[in-house]
Amino acid sequence: MLAPTGELVAAAHAGGGAVGAFNVITIEHAEAIVAGAEAAGLPVILQISENAVRFHHDRLAPIAAAARAIAASAGVPVGLHLDHVESDELLGQAAANGFGSVMYDASRLAYADNVAATASAVRRCHAAGLWVESELGEIGGKGGAHAKGARTDPAEAAAYVATTGVDALAVAVGSSHAMTTRSARLDHELIARLAAAVPVPLVLHGSSGVPDDELTAAVRGGMAKINIGTALNTAFTGTVRATLGEQPDLVDPRRYLSSARSAMAETVSSALRVLKAGVITA
Repeated sequence: MLAPTGELVAAAHAGGGAVGAFNVITIEHAEAIVAGAEAAGLPVILQISENAVRFHHDRLAPIAAAARAIAASAGVPVGLHLDHVESDELLGQAAANGFGSVMYDASRLAYADNVAATASAVRRCHAAGLWVESELGEIGGKGGAHAKGARTDPAEAAAYVATTGVDALAVAVGSSHAMTTRSARLDHELIARLAAAVPVPLVLHGSSGVPDDELTAAVRGGMAKINIGTALNTAFTGTVRATLGEQPDLVDPRRYLSSARSAMAETVSSALRVLKAGVITA
């Protein structure tokens, strides 16, 4: 069933847990994410990034409609989130295409410009009924503003949230986008300081490169939304490569896409169970 992203994150935050948010590139991604969430019996968020929209010939509506339909027929609550939006034009399409939330990304700008642009985007999105996530602290792995090793300052984060009015904040605590090895080590002392300083839920980007024990500790420390993308692509591509290697004459894409979709679903269900294990029950 389609559910507001903000409600899913708020429920996880209130319960001391986190909700998993997975990147959608193809319809198979969306199907796999929902199948994995249903297998785990846990809510999930489908994320479509501006980069994914660009891959689909800069047309949001077709992939959004597919993801929305898959979410609506799911047996668990599913949020629909437009991720890493830099384009104001794309931002304006979110509500009309069924999204309950957006991540507005002005992190490449200088701090003052980031604040001004984000505050303007928040006013626009709130008027359209959208929950808004933003980013501060330069998450590693994208180059430029996303410098590896960057860390979010708790006092600056608190001021940023107060000034912009964002509903959730992605912070830099040691993870990095597009990692294909799970070797990241998070700054858990910083996570605790950020959780104490920032009055809105915290979001961890670049979680594919974070080991299970680190993710569990991050959830216990206050992370309420965990973004995962590259891990799905690793499962997808690895399975396709193996299947075609074993069956070089195979030409029907359903044969290898089905296996790839199943591999992604297992990746999702496994990750969600890890996040569930991070909830403090005692």
